Amino acid sequence: MRLILASSSPRRAALLQAVGYAFDVRAADVDETPHPGETAEALVRRLAQEKARAVPCQTGELILAADTTVACDEVILNKPDDDVDAARMLRLLSGRAHEVYTGVTLRHAGGEESFVERTVVWFAALSEEEIAWYVASGEPAGKAGAYGIQGRASRFVLRVDGSYPNVVGLPTAQVAKHLAKYVQPAS
Repeated sequence: MRLILASSSPRRAALLQAVGYAFDVRAADVDETPHPGETAEALVRRLAQEKARAVPCQTGELILAADTTVACDEVILNKPDDDVDAARMLRLLSGRAHEVYTGVTLRHAGGEESFVERTVVWFAALSEEEIAWYVASGEPAGKAGAYGIQGRASRFVLRVDGSYPNVVGLPTAQVAKHLAKYVQPAS
């Protein structure tokens, strides 16, 4: 089967390439607004399914769609609206643990399957100066929870319990396990 990544995320593409898959990109565009009362886990599952269904799927193709969000005290922290929102999120994450959820859906002509991966991340206590420095770097923009673990925010991370690539945006070990039913990594 031909693998199609339904995402314009450069991080997801890099992770999928790093574990050896060849694929084409067909970005999906869906409204990522949480529904009232929706949990982080339910949100990422729903959005991954909606993204997979938003991309045309031809016979012989496998669509891979994913969505990642951060939750702290069951409060969903999607992408920040602006620098003020990014600083608010970082203050919330400071000195505590939070969860990162990624929903993944694989869709083909015969149906679809979905799963959700959860990783717990512990942040050090952040000073206002550290928050201002990080926000000024521009890294929080476009990232769930207002941080990218693979970049400058790595200095804030005390511990990761679970899949590190999940925090970046794609739980590669679980994805590879599910993809094995349909496609093999490029040789």
